[in-house]
Amino acid sequence: MQFEKLAIPDVVLCKPNVFADDRGYFVETFHQKKLEEFIGKSLNFCQDNEAKSTKNVLRGLHYQLPPHAQSKLVRVVKGSVLDVVVDVRKNSPTFGKHLTVELNDIDKHQLFIPKGFAHGYLVLSNEAIFAYKVDAYYNPKSEAGILYNDPQLDINWQVNENDLIISEKDKIQSLLKNAKYL
Repeated sequence: MQFEKLAIPDVVLCKPNVFADDRGYFVETFHQKKLEEFIGKSLNFCQDNEAKSTKNVLRGLHYQLPPHAQSKLVRVVKGSVLDVVVDVRKNSPTFGKHLTVELNDIDKHQLFIPKGFAHGYLVLSNEAIFAYKVDAYYNPKSEAGILYNDPQLDINWQVNENDLIISEKDKIQSLLKNAKYL
């Protein structure tokens, strides 16, 4: 497995080795020791989640506030998504900055997202199965979010806004300037 720091250095692209032949493929999707050595801190993933969605479904931008803030390791089991992270750490030099990465079931890249980032994704394929690990249990009282189309963020979701399928909850999230921060 190889690791690459992205434009926001605390976010890490994880590139597993995929061994394919006429029988199919084998891939090691997680190696805790290797990831911890690369990021320089211990992880204790305690919950795995999975979501199935159809084309143009947008989920996010979500995060949890302390003491239940979560680091995530996200990947696509089936299909393709545009994955988006936004730095919501108030004292960070990259506060309010975002980055996008396409994750898919072909190269099987993953994204490590540390605590302090809002996260969301848009399904690009007809269907996608999205899986992720978190290092803190979900707590509804710590739930927070940023509006997906906040003009301050200017995220290019690569789809006409009228074609997006978004939950009512995600349509009324806070603007970054009004959000609660870590």
